Amino acid sequence: MRSRLLPLLIVLMAGVLLALGFPLAVSVAAARQQEVVVDRIDDTARFASLAQYVTKRSGGSRLTTKDERQETLQKELSRYHEVYGIRAGVFYRDDGAMAHAPEFWYLPAEGAARDAFREALLSRPGHDPAQVWPWQRGGRLIVASPVVRDGDVVAVVMTDSPTGEMRAKTLRAWLLICAGEAAAMLLAVGAALRLTGWVLRPVRVLDATTHDIATGRLKSRVAETGGPPELRRLARSFNEMAGNVEEVLEQQRAFVADASHQLRNPLSALLLRIELLALELPEGNEEIASVRAEGKRLAQVLDDLLDLALAEHAPADLRLTDIGELAAERVESWRAAAEAKGVTLGGNCPAVTAWADPVTLSSALDAVIDNAVKFTPEGGGVTVAVAGEQDTSTIVVADEGPGLTEDELARIGGRFWRSGRHQNIKGSGLGLSITRALLAAGGGSLSFARREPSGLEVTVSLPRSGPGS
Repeated sequence: MRSRLLPLLIVLMAGVLLALGFPLAVSVAAARQQEVVVDRIDDTARFASLAQYVTKRSGGSRLTTKDERQETLQKELSRYHEVYGIRAGVFYRDDGAMAHAPEFWYLPAEGAARDAFREALLSRPGHDPAQVWPWQRGGRLIVASPVVRDGDVVAVVMTDSPTGEMRAKTLRAWLLICAGEAAAMLLAVGAALRLTGWVLRPVRVLDATTHDIATGRLKSRVAETGGPPELRRLARSFNEMAGNVEEVLEQQRAFVADASHQLRNPLSALLLRIELLALELPEGNEEIASVRAEGKRLAQVLDDLLDLALAEHAPADLRLTDIGELAAERVESWRAAAEAKGVTLGGNCPAVTAWADPVTLSSALDAVIDNAVKFTPEGGGVTVAVAGEQDTSTIVVADEGPGLTEDELARIGGRFWRSGRHQNIKGSGLGLSITRALLAAGGGSLSFARREPSGLEVTVSLPRSGPGS
């Protein structure tokens, strides 16, 4: 969740910083250019005041009459160009030069300078030239001011400035802005990390506790942590709900255990009376034999119910166990029963370790091997194979019985469930449920699969890492 929330916050903060940074960069560039434009306007105004008193040109000729004021203007323009490297000139309405520096520079026929000249002739000073950006190498800044005499525009003062220094200053200001944006972005990322950690810490704790409860550790609770008030309130509500669920489950388990225990005594008395009654009936009476079989079956169901209640309630005593040795021991224990039925029981049990409760694992293997031998016909075989993978150790019990259909595989392991084809075989339908409960208490699991061409494979999976890993 953090990996999805954190990029979203970072993108939003980056968008805000860019939305602020771009206008700031444009404003800085405009301010730098405006400073230069204002300075050039002052210069052109000074040159225009000198050009006002230059003697008028005679006869419309492009040649001007030299006078002291014109020479003074020329010297000022030349000195201005030498000191600042800025082209400057005063041009009559017909493009003739009153004075200019350097000497080779004249008013161009087209371009930005010509446009500024035309604007100035209309008494509209070009005080808003196009923005020059740092990447525009060779860009020039044109400023034009009219020279007015007796209310008429008689000439135009033009300055053509290089923009290298202005662009360099703008670029340095942009670099400072970028550095500031980068620093702000780092701070924003740090703040986002702290914020997401603060917000999601209760969620992570809640997720871990939910997983613990889902895997059977019902006493797990959400620890008191920081975070928003809503999540803290959710954690308290979750603890209350978990407590109520645990209490209900404990009541159900206690009821099953108490009911099973309380029913055993009257059932034992009933079976004893049945045996006494059988002594007064003819030997081989079918009805009494049927009643006796049903009574024994009911006693087995009660015993299995009590075992199931204890299995779901008792905590597992986990330890590092050689499950290969334990499985080989259970195979030897069941070999005589298998041979008595005409079933071959074999085992491939190398030394493999896993974390398990040896007592509960033995009980689980007894139930699984008992089922495999029970449903394997005479002449068939049952194999027990132990293997270890990276994170899990497995014990696979495979038989050559009739197997199960896909629908039956989905239902196997449920309480009191038995296949309709196996109703005549002894059992209560609780054996695999007890086995699954015993394994789940220690972090193990039980799975079923079809075996080709016939039969069933039951896999007992156990973790190879301890509870604290």
